[in-house]
Amino acid sequence: MGGKSLRLGFLTLAVLLLAAASEGAEPPPSCEAVRKVFQLRRLGPLGGVPEFPRAGVDLQVCTSKNPTCCTKKMEEKYQTAAKQDIQQVLQTSSATLKFLISHNAAAFQEMFEMLIRLAENYTSTLFCNAYGNMAAEATVPVQEFFTDVGLFLFGTDVSTEEFVNRFFDTLFPVVYNHVLNPGPTDISLEYGECLRVARRDIRPFGNIPEKAIEQMGRALLPSRTFLQALNLGIEVINTTDHLHFSKDCSRALLRMQYCPHCQGLTLSKPCMGYCLNIIRGCLADVAEVDLHWRGYIQSLEELSRAMSGAYNIEHVLLNFHSLVNDALVQAQINRPELSERVHKMCGPPVRKPKEFPGCSFDQNKDNQVLKMFSRDSEETLTNRRNAQGNRSERIAGNNCSLLMSGEEKMSLSFKGRPFFSVEFISHLRLYRAFYGGLADQLCGNELAAADGLLCWNGEDVVRSYTHRVVGSGIKAQSANPEVKVKGTDPVISQIIDKLKHVIQLLQGKSFPKYDKWDLQQTGSGGGVDEQISGDCDDEDGCGGSGSGEFKRVLKITDWEYLLDLKQETRTGDKIR
Repeated sequence: MGGKSLRLGFLTLAVLLLAAASEGAEPPPSCEAVRKVFQLRRLGPLGGVPEFPRAGVDLQVCTSKNPTCCTKKMEEKYQTAAKQDIQQVLQTSSATLKFLISHNAAAFQEMFEMLIRLAENYTSTLFCNAYGNMAAEATVPVQEFFTDVGLFLFGTDVSTEEFVNRFFDTLFPVVYNHVLNPGPTDISLEYGECLRVARRDIRPFGNIPEKAIEQMGRALLPSRTFLQALNLGIEVINTTDHLHFSKDCSRALLRMQYCPHCQGLTLSKPCMGYCLNIIRGCLADVAEVDLHWRGYIQSLEELSRAMSGAYNIEHVLLNFHSLVNDALVQAQINRPELSERVHKMCGPPVRKPKEFPGCSFDQNKDNQVLKMFSRDSEETLTNRRNAQGNRSERIAGNNCSLLMSGEEKMSLSFKGRPFFSVEFISHLRLYRAFYGGLADQLCGNELAAADGLLCWNGEDVVRSYTHRVVGSGIKAQSANPEVKVKGTDPVISQIIDKLKHVIQLLQGKSFPKYDKWDLQQTGSGGGVDEQISGDCDDEDGCGGSGSGEFKRVLKITDWEYLLDLKQETRTGDKIR
């Protein structure tokens, strides 16, 4: 009888305990795990974290019928931490892509710098060796020309037609004074100015200036556009790395990442479907970048293939001195009739005492003849793009060593770093779908629980998420059960507009004179002063039409010295 009463007593006690548990009367667990994580993350003073669960009537997002380890101030700290966490995950996911583009943009720019310096050295050496009596006077036009080449390549609003014409305009009085009509004294400044202004009518150099305009436009413009596009790619990544999340998105991120902590579930992760709904909702605008990003990479690939052949930048810059020599020869051949034209337009020469010395370059006698270099196919930059490991120090045969220091030769081989290569485009192609699959990547690699594990669904720990999982993009979010998406982020809209515009530039659609980068087609030699225009205005941040945006992002390295070259004369440091 006593045993039966004892069993009945235990049964009654069990029923009472079960009832108490169902009514939330179970003794509360400790908040010690929550306090440790809160302290570890340095989210705020530990004194603000309760030691035991409490009623959470003041909470706005992490609400629960059960006692909670969170306070209103903790919820605010968690809100900030949730946004910072996503920003960090975004930046981590794009770090490799960002490095790939920025590293190659810097390498691309560095090679341009060295090509410009080498081409200037070749041209200066031509004057010193073959036309020594006018070498000193030709120094300023040569330096200003290659300064303009650099300014154009790196985004300044200068016209190739204008600076090529300016070079030959400035050169003509020097050629007249020393080659066409040399005398015991120099021509006066006023007479030289008349020759400069009349050069385009007199045409002492035949069609060489027009040929130079065409070659410079076709070679420099694709390279400038390619570099602009790389820098825009960096800008796109920086923009999407630092998103401003909406209030509804921020609350959803908090609910997904930190609301479990309030219930003591510090180790739980969100269910995959739940994570996708929230991240796809928060990145709905970013997903809209996908289509244009794919077009951007495809256009970069197409332009990279076009940057070869007779009009590639290496060929044009390193052979510019040959064009100058042809122009001087042309002037000497036409000397008699040129003298007549000059006399008609400017009258007889007015002379003054000589002021300029002869050639000031100090070179060995054995090197007085400029060797017309011929580059083997494996030594060109074009083939260096196609063979990363095959980087020779020689650019112009043995003659290169006469013109470049060891450091410059090392720079041309990029100190072991790959210059713009097929490998770069191949690696970049792997990121074509980067923005389309970004939410999936974040949830799959960083945020969500693995398949088969218990996971957080926004309210409790469950075996699977039962709500509908929406797709990517703004339109798909109308059915999102976790995040409400209202309108389009104007910052993302602006970056999409910039991508659209740069795609037009990459495809040559904004440059009708060059017919989509058909670099093998011979044109009429027209100017290119209107090349960066299209449908873009100053607010779009596009390059070349007066916009400051491209100029701001283009300056990877310090190019202020280019501007200084306009005011100072450098002679002895160019020829080594």
